[in-house]
Amino acid sequence: MNQNIAIIGGGNLGASIAEGLIESAYVQPQQLMVTKRNLNTLKALADKGVKVSINNQDALAFAHIIIVAIKPFQMQEVLGGLKELFTPQHVVVSVVTGYSIPQIKTLVGTVPAVVRAMPNTAIAIQESMTCLAAAGVDETNKTFIEGMFQQLGEVVWIDEQLMDAATVLAACATAYAMRYIRANIQGGIQIGFDAKTASQIAAQTVKGAAELLLQKNTHPEAEIDKVTTPKGCTIAGLNEMEHQGFSSSLIKGIVASYDKISKG
Repeated sequence: MNQNIAIIGGGNLGASIAEGLIESAYVQPQQLMVTKRNLNTLKALADKGVKVSINNQDALAFAHIIIVAIKPFQMQEVLGGLKELFTPQHVVVSVVTGYSIPQIKTLVGTVPAVVRAMPNTAIAIQESMTCLAAAGVDETNKTFIEGMFQQLGEVVWIDEQLMDAATVLAACATAYAMRYIRANIQGGIQIGFDAKTASQIAAQTVKGAAELLLQKNTHPEAEIDKVTTPKGCTIAGLNEMEHQGFSSSLIKGIVASYDKISKG
């Protein structure tokens, strides 16, 4: 199998995918191509041996795995313009929000294999949570694509009907977590810490809490019970947050984001 990978769109996400694949050594730099209109921004990748081009047609000639990392409004122009060049050997991997597999198949014509991938911004440090859905993809290609995204974080295969929900829970939720950390920092400053120290404590504490769940495979409440002693300061804080609508506001925010993406 030709294991060359081409990324159409060398913006933040496309470049992060390329950087992660190089850092993990999943493929060699010379097995990667990135296309973008402005090649000046791809100099760092080119210096590492990645092939770069302003011509998207070069991507299809170079690789059979084609990662599409462009803006939604560019899909019709870019993929539509390449429609006659796709072959049944190509596998399109779209990280574009809002375009379903049937819509992508309409744009690319004869291509039988399409994968939708929903990573988040932590892909820049190879810590993404990426949700994948596929249609017409054989096991060899599925294994290769899963392995590719595993170099960039964690991977889960889902039904494509859940891709909008995955966008909210895996991608939008990065912003929700950041907002919680920001509030934690603000609270830390109010009770006496300088901003830099509060930021370090808040970020590492959230990182440690997440790792507890991932490594121990426990439920959040089980870990909460370990630090909520009777009449203690933790339960006092938790109860006050719940009185102010902490959990309900977060759930409402998730549902609002989902309604926006699913209903337009």
